[in-house]
Amino acid sequence: MNGRKQLLEITALAALLGITGWAGAGVARGAVSVPSAPQEKPTGAQVKIDNFSFEPREITVAPGTTVVWTNRDDVPHTVTSNDDKFGSKAMDTDDTFSFTFKDAGTYEYYCSVHPKMTGKVIVK
Repeated sequence: MNGRKQLLEITALAALLGITGWAGAGVARGAVSVPSAPQEKPTGAQVKIDNFSFEPREITVAPGTTVVWTNRDDVPHTVTSNDDKFGSKAMDTDDTFSFTFKDAGTYEYYCSVHPKMTGKVIVK
């Protein structure tokens, strides 16, 4: 019965630590599988649309970064790249648009509803 008590203690400890999948058939006695390391979260950057402007107007990010634009204005806006590589629908207040920049370069964009609104993402 000592082995059963030990198994129950290990099971309780594993549950407390969030360790799963070790008690199945074919696992050696006393073996515990450790969960894999947490996945790295993708990096991100924020651009706010407010008062008919993009803030910040220019942003520099690393390749693989996802940029999220959030419309904080009371009127619809878009995020439209000059080279048609990305573009949003018309975003109402609090709507968001995101795009992941995989390649190095300079990406200029504007609001297609208000073309004087411009911005730039530099990826390097």
